[in-house]
Amino acid sequence: MILLKKLKTAKGFLAGVALASVAFFFIHARTSDPYFEISKNLDIYTNLFKELNTYYVDPIEPGKLVKTGVDAMLDDLDPYTNYITESDIEEYEFMTTGKYGGIGASMRRKGDDIYIGDVYENSPAQKAGLHPGDLIEAIDKQNVKGKTIDELSILLKGSPGTQINMKVKDAFKHTESDKLITRGEIEISSVPYFSLIGPQNNIAYVRLTQFTQGCGRQVRDAFDSLKRAQPGLKGLVLDLRNNPGGLLDEAVNVCNIFVDKGQVVVNTRGKIPDMDKEYKTPGNVWDKDIPLTVLVNHSSASASEIVAGTMQDLDRGVIIGERSFGKGLVQITRPLGFNARLKLTIARYYTPSGRCIQALDYAHRNADGSVGYMPDSLKKKFKTRIGRTVLSGGGVEPDIHLKDEPMSMIAVTLYTKNYLFDYATEYASQHPTIGPADKFSLTDAEFNQFAKWIENKDYSYKTETEEGLDSLKRMAIREKYYDDAKDEFESLKNKLSHDKKQDLLKHKDQVKQMLENEIASRYYFVRGRIAQGLQYDIELDKALALLDKQSEYQALLKPGK
Repeated sequence: MILLKKLKTAKGFLAGVALASVAFFFIHARTSDPYFEISKNLDIYTNLFKELNTYYVDPIEPGKLVKTGVDAMLDDLDPYTNYITESDIEEYEFMTTGKYGGIGASMRRKGDDIYIGDVYENSPAQKAGLHPGDLIEAIDKQNVKGKTIDELSILLKGSPGTQINMKVKDAFKHTESDKLITRGEIEISSVPYFSLIGPQNNIAYVRLTQFTQGCGRQVRDAFDSLKRAQPGLKGLVLDLRNNPGGLLDEAVNVCNIFVDKGQVVVNTRGKIPDMDKEYKTPGNVWDKDIPLTVLVNHSSASASEIVAGTMQDLDRGVIIGERSFGKGLVQITRPLGFNARLKLTIARYYTPSGRCIQALDYAHRNADGSVGYMPDSLKKKFKTRIGRTVLSGGGVEPDIHLKDEPMSMIAVTLYTKNYLFDYATEYASQHPTIGPADKFSLTDAEFNQFAKWIENKDYSYKTETEEGLDSLKRMAIREKYYDDAKDEFESLKNKLSHDKKQDLLKHKDQVKQMLENEIASRYYFVRGRIAQGLQYDIELDKALALLDKQSEYQALLKPGK
């Protein structure tokens, strides 16, 4: 009441306004200060964690709880900003180095059982006599039935030189045995295959699967080897399909194989100007004139796009395939203590023309939290060195666009249910050897044997049309229209019902190629898979045809194209 009387006077009113202004300024300053917000919310988080730990009815797992919270927080950013726990460090280092300690084999799960998948060439697994299709029964006397592949992977990995005892059931002899295997340093080569190809064997082909440490040198060495074998090379094919990227420095090194020293490959720009950087080719060029084609698809991302985009911007090569993924962001890792790290996005990168090929704008999400692709209307035009038009956003658009044939449902089903894998094991048990991987194919009689083998197997599936009809039926039932249209639904269902045998014949070529590829891997490992698959490679065929006709190649690299 006394305060009210004072505020009724002019002096009291002005004093009240001043006091309120000071209070507002103080509150506003505190709430708008980002460091205050950080400090406040960290205190809240710490107190919340203490209360949970003290009073929650059941015991909690602090590490698991923190990771869940951090992951949820980072989900609001981009998918490349991740919290790497101490237990995840080895997996992260494998992604950047291609190395890990283990036996050198991948796993395949079927029900509660886990089988040996691919065996890596010259690995401890191969030397111990393991081969694809062997059933893993126990590791160091621990039964592994029902375990996940991740759980089994933890048991198999370890420091090089340490030993592991595996009980396995041989896929060929069906006998059980114990194998004492000494773990080694497993290095997955980023260049698993390279070869001379083409009718005259005068085109150099190199497959690069990831940008790990030293991969630039591996690519250069591969081209060196092919050039020595065939001094009169007519052209190069660099295959970056399904390459998810990796180290930016290595992307620069790969570009350096084809362009002069001192050429700007990429610029990075982010929040902190002092961290912006210009990356130039550091060494002497391997060959700056030989015709080059680069194969990409929608799974070519990040460092792959730097290489493809730079070759396109500098008019150094022709890009063939599908539009690339569109990842124009750069990450670094920061230590968090206790051997944990934060991998976070710090910048966007820009190719020599000045464009950024980032397709998704994570900073501006839709109301439902989803992220949309950049519309064509917002893509900006840039010019290559000789004046060709290229666009920002949406990945690298190839100079020659070829779309891959989509996988049929029967092919997907036969793969996911491991029937292709199982039959390849059976085929290998009956055929000690096969011809060269790059020429291997099944005869029609051999494919018919496979078709007979799966006759009594359960590989049922629904086509997209059948799934759409089921969805429409559920909607009709919910809205009470189904009873009146029941006969029409049943008639349409019968018309759309697929015949598995007919589907197998209809998609015979696709299924046959996948089966051949699986079989080839039994004899020639990963390089066999790649070599065998090149027989049916539409993008590669186009690259070879283009390199054979230099006039067409040069025409694509002229202004206005």
